[in-house]
Amino acid sequence: MTELSNWAARETPGLAALDGNRVRLEPLDWDSHGAGLFAAVGGETNAGIWEWMPVGPFLAREDLRNFLAAMRQTERWRTMVIRARASGEILGMATYMHIRETQGSAEIGCVAFGPKLKRSTEATEALALMAGHVFQLGYRRYEWKCSSRNLASIRAAARFGFTLEGVFRNDMVVKGMSRDTVWHSIIDSEWPVLSQALDQWLAHDNFATDGGQVGTLESFRQG
Repeated sequence: MTELSNWAARETPGLAALDGNRVRLEPLDWDSHGAGLFAAVGGETNAGIWEWMPVGPFLAREDLRNFLAAMRQTERWRTMVIRARASGEILGMATYMHIRETQGSAEIGCVAFGPKLKRSTEATEALALMAGHVFQLGYRRYEWKCSSRNLASIRAAARFGFTLEGVFRNDMVVKGMSRDTVWHSIIDSEWPVLSQALDQWLAHDNFATDGGQVGTLESFRQG
């Protein structure tokens, strides 16, 4: 059993920008980010992004703005807007939620990646920046939860290195359907190995001139 007699509450994550080589994550400021964020994840053309989430889609910019403002106020969400470093274009967002500073635990959720961000190296770097920030603050636990029907999200969690913890059956009623929720986590003792593997995978020399990866993220983790 880990001895924690000197444990103290940690700082709230998501209050400062996070810089990577490919992307920059900025705390949501609607005046600065609203138009670009809605273009990336809102409207009818992006409705599929929200298929498995309890919320959305957001067909009007005001609806997305009001929702995120309400979640920040009532649930203490800290939403990070993801920009491409090269162009400054807003590509999507992800949120620190269920933040428990006194326990050193936080969840990543409301992950809405626009078409240019999905299944990209930039997406992996964004997730790595968010996880790294939490553990740099001294958090003990980082959670990822999703619908049991969202196979893409389950695969993404496994690829990134989250550990499957189990399924909460009949957990929610979402959009007229019963949802079983799959829980994943990374804990502080696991992060150094995962962080090293992510750094190796994200290194520029791991990608060929055509953009193809030389080694997989899983291979670096196992190596």
